[in-house]
Amino acid sequence: MESNNGIKDGWFSEYGTLWPGQSMSIEVQEVLYEGKSQYQSILVFQSKTYGKVLVLDGVIQVTERDEFSYQEMMAHLPLCAHPNPKKVLVIGGGDGGILREVCKHKGVEEVTICEIDELVIEISKKYLPSTSIGYTDPRVKVHVGDGAAFMEARKAEFDVILVDSSDPVGPAESLFQASFYQCMKEALRPNGMICTQGECIWLHLDLIKNLLDFSRKIFTHVQYAACSIPTYPCGQIGFIIGSLGERVDQPKRKPELENIRYYNSSVHSASFILPEFAKSLMLPSETKNTPSS
Repeated sequence: MESNNGIKDGWFSEYGTLWPGQSMSIEVQEVLYEGKSQYQSILVFQSKTYGKVLVLDGVIQVTERDEFSYQEMMAHLPLCAHPNPKKVLVIGGGDGGILREVCKHKGVEEVTICEIDELVIEISKKYLPSTSIGYTDPRVKVHVGDGAAFMEARKAEFDVILVDSSDPVGPAESLFQASFYQCMKEALRPNGMICTQGECIWLHLDLIKNLLDFSRKIFTHVQYAACSIPTYPCGQIGFIIGSLGERVDQPKRKPELENIRYYNSSVHSASFILPEFAKSLMLPSETKNTPSS
């Protein structure tokens, strides 16, 4: 029997307009939470093989088994490529996983997270303590509200901006526009860097190419990196990384990071190497444009 939470005959199945004709299914042991916030439906269940799973509006966000690959790469790619990151802004990422990884950098002095849905934070703290542990770090400041509006009011304030966004459907669509990337540039200090959720090369090449095309007119260097994660569509997700300073495909620092399970300096460099079918549709990584003012 199927309910409106995507669970049928003991299996949760994810369907999405951005990955037509396919579905990811995970066997459910127990539903731990089901409800709605002001912004979205929220589901947490204990799975048979992936630990606890967080689902927003029917789309898998976090599983305890594989979340570390995405969280580590989004945080450590720009933070290890930046020569000396002190102040970091995280937009989205209410589950706290990105915070957890940023806080592993002992040289970071302040981390601000902007999450519009306070209930996601509360649910993550209750059901995903190993992911949300970043909230306990005294360097973290939490702003509940629109991250884009928060950032727009700040100029030359952050060394690194991380955007852990959902897919470009509905409210998140604005986070995939050139105007948002321009606001990020203006909120960065000299030599600052951004890293945004960059979608899947198997499904979204046209979208990725568009992101690269306009962001290269804004940032000095822009590159696409990829990682594998089994429970995201096609098992792959990417990152758009922009820099106002140096290139990002080689780590500039090798900090002592604790409890790392995916990222290392070799993976850092390798993540920018793309298969030919994807590379052929993107501008060469060596291309350097003059950023707009």
